[in-house]
Amino acid sequence: MKMRAMLAAAALTVFGTVLGAVGIAQAQEATDPGPAAYESAMKGKRVVLIPMAMGFDLAQGWAAYLKKEVEGWGGTFETRDPNWSTEAATQAITEVISADPKPDVLVIHSPDLNTFSRLLKKAQSEGIYVVLIDNPMNFPADAFIGSDWDRLGQLEAEAAVKACGDGSSKKIGLVQGDAANASSIFQYNGIKKVLAKNPEFKIVAEPFSNWDPTTSRTVTATMLQQNPDICAIIDFWDGDATGAAAAIKDAKLDGKVHLITTGGGESLACKSIEDGTFSAIVMTDLAGQSRDMNAIIKFLLQSKQPAGTSSTYIYTLEKAWFKEDLKPGTCWDVKALQAGKF
Repeated sequence: MKMRAMLAAAALTVFGTVLGAVGIAQAQEATDPGPAAYESAMKGKRVVLIPMAMGFDLAQGWAAYLKKEVEGWGGTFETRDPNWSTEAATQAITEVISADPKPDVLVIHSPDLNTFSRLLKKAQSEGIYVVLIDNPMNFPADAFIGSDWDRLGQLEAEAAVKACGDGSSKKIGLVQGDAANASSIFQYNGIKKVLAKNPEFKIVAEPFSNWDPTTSRTVTATMLQQNPDICAIIDFWDGDATGAAAAIKDAKLDGKVHLITTGGGESLACKSIEDGTFSAIVMTDLAGQSRDMNAIIKFLLQSKQPAGTSSTYIYTLEKAWFKEDLKPGTCWDVKALQAGKF
């Protein structure tokens, strides 16, 4: 009996070994269908970015990340530079929609809520996916990637309240962008919500700069002349806020008037916080935002869903950064991105 048991055990061992070998061979012969499906859906696809202009940090950062990804999966990436001209942007969108071959995805940074709506609807009717970046529109894009500007305005106002403190004049000034841009409108709404909860703080001036630093400097100088005891100014964009900063310095109020703003988080932003030019900045997570943009483009191209049949919102997680919050890697460098060092 003992011999039979030993023989049976040996037979089972051999059988198990044979089955294991067969299983390994089958596993080795199996292939992952994912890469082939991915390549089939993505290769040769064309993505075009049309920002408000290519000459500022965010647009350059988006372009660097998009170019790396799109070309990495075998697609074609292009940009158009309207250079802050809505007319030039309209012409660029019209041309790419009419091109042969047409782009598969249009990434649009819109100057306002409505101007491009008819054109972008036409793009979707031609089978082109439309992804809005940074500025929302009154248009059902296939995806929006960017800030919840109402929440961002709340973060700016909370930073201004914190910077002013209890012993201040509690006077706040705003330097808005323009009356048509969604980021400006919704930022303002968010600021008002926070100040409604802090009624001791008052807005004493709220001029528009039209995103021009020279105009920002002029309106800020006027604001300071009329309200020399103002405790904080919220400028709606850091590129614009350089003008407000110059006006504060001209009035010899540096260190007394806190300048709060928002921006792309490029290296100059961190330097401006470190040297006290800005008290706080709500900075866009450019890398995360670009990763979200690339992910939604990959999804749309593989989904094969008709353009214009769904709408997705992916908001960037943001915070107000003060000097004490800064650490290595908080800001990014546009030259490093353009050189492929990321």
